[in-house]
Amino acid sequence: MTAGPLRERIREIEKETGYLSPLQTILLLTDGSVTTLLEAISGDEVSVTTLSQVVATPGKDVASALEIGTTEMVNHRTVVLKNSRTGEALVYAVSYTPLLRLEPGFKDDLMRADTPIGKILKKHAIESRREILKIGVRESDNIISLGLGNRSGPFLFRSYKIIRAREPLMFIEEFFPASSFTGEQRVVIESPSRLHLGLIDLNGTLGRVDGGIGIALDHPRTVIEACRTGSLTVLGGDDESNARAKRAAEAVISRFGLRGGAQIVIHTTPPGHVGLGSGTALSLTVARAICELHGLSAKAGELAKIVGRGGTSGIGTAAFEYGGFILDGGHAFGAHGEKKDFRPSSTSAGLNPAPVIARHPFPDDWQIHIIVPSLDRLVSGNLEEEFFRESCPVPIGEVRETCHEVVMRMIPGIVEKDIELFGTAVNRIQELGFKRLEIARQPPLIPALIAGLKEAGVPCAGMSSFGPVVFAITDAGCLDLESETKDILGDVPCRILRTKANNHGASVHRTKSSPFIDPLSS
Repeated sequence: MTAGPLRERIREIEKETGYLSPLQTILLLTDGSVTTLLEAISGDEVSVTTLSQVVATPGKDVASALEIGTTEMVNHRTVVLKNSRTGEALVYAVSYTPLLRLEPGFKDDLMRADTPIGKILKKHAIESRREILKIGVRESDNIISLGLGNRSGPFLFRSYKIIRAREPLMFIEEFFPASSFTGEQRVVIESPSRLHLGLIDLNGTLGRVDGGIGIALDHPRTVIEACRTGSLTVLGGDDESNARAKRAAEAVISRFGLRGGAQIVIHTTPPGHVGLGSGTALSLTVARAICELHGLSAKAGELAKIVGRGGTSGIGTAAFEYGGFILDGGHAFGAHGEKKDFRPSSTSAGLNPAPVIARHPFPDDWQIHIIVPSLDRLVSGNLEEEFFRESCPVPIGEVRETCHEVVMRMIPGIVEKDIELFGTAVNRIQELGFKRLEIARQPPLIPALIAGLKEAGVPCAGMSSFGPVVFAITDAGCLDLESETKDILGDVPCRILRTKANNHGASVHRTKSSPFIDPLSS
């Protein structure tokens, strides 16, 4: 790539990740040794930790870049460049080197796998140049993340050739976290999504309404990155997510009288309006980020009230703060209560989130299967408010039975790790009260999927919130739920994810105001 296209590509990357610092741009575009550059900036020696090294044949793309045949042997080496003094992982690199193009001494040094390539080239006085082929941003990758000390994505990357005497000597790919080498204070916040198993009381006879049951999920997550700037900008999400994030940030800035703004980059967020609580998670994640940037301490409940979330169910707020299995106690109801009618959280702004009355770690070895069918019929906004008006109050007998199931089967099942007892309660609650009405509002495919999963042998299955997300919880991974799901859904596309509970809530990662940062830590 020539200078013009590279500069244009930098601008495209910034639309996804936010502003790239000069150091980040240099690391992506340099035609010199990355090792030498890192040592010059840090003042410390850079060492190599080899993760793998094998002699093998290249793939088609690598062979093409190296201008060799696909049967020619190459040295395939995966390493991490580290700061020798601090041990900090800096860059994850993968190289491919045709063995026939190496002198014996050069080959010996390369195969020892303990020296950066830049230093090997210098030692053997190899005159060469680097030709950049591609630069870009790559979303979270477990293998790269692990190699870089469990750093979260996204990752900036580049691929290039080292050319000697007009012949490719090596093909190299390098990756580093987009939160590294920024030279400024940033925060990265990851928050869980959640399953909403049901609202307990939409009758109100006892003077309280709502009451939620839910589980925080390890995946999918909401991940944002933020830094202080003069104005407020939001990048990375779709139009709806960006607008929601901006509203949340503006609300926090106004509430605390903060000066300046922030650049917020949305890296990942679950799909909206499907039953995973993405709206609450994003709003709270942004609110926490603004507070962190300004050194403010605020509880999740206070932030939820500021951004207008949690007015019906407290599950999303509690999942953000605590994780695990959550039971909330709803809101005071009636002429002198917080709520005077039945309505969803989206139209209950300004209320305190419901208090958590029970919270327990959800068993780590229970697997949670999430199915997100692609359906046009989604309940949200005005449709959700109308549904509350039409459906409430629900029969008091069903409210009482729901409470009985929660107290005598669901919670004991979690505490004693008895998935059959827990599952029996979940299955029955799907047939009671407001949850029964929510499922009845869905296309026939949703109740058919829930029934089919239970027939396939899962201990429990149900629909989260207003759906259409369907979940199944098992204590083993041997069930072929993907095949069963696709058989039931037929031509309807869907996304299937296997995850587990998040038992700690949102995590905050801070970067130092330095080109080199500590590994992300909660």
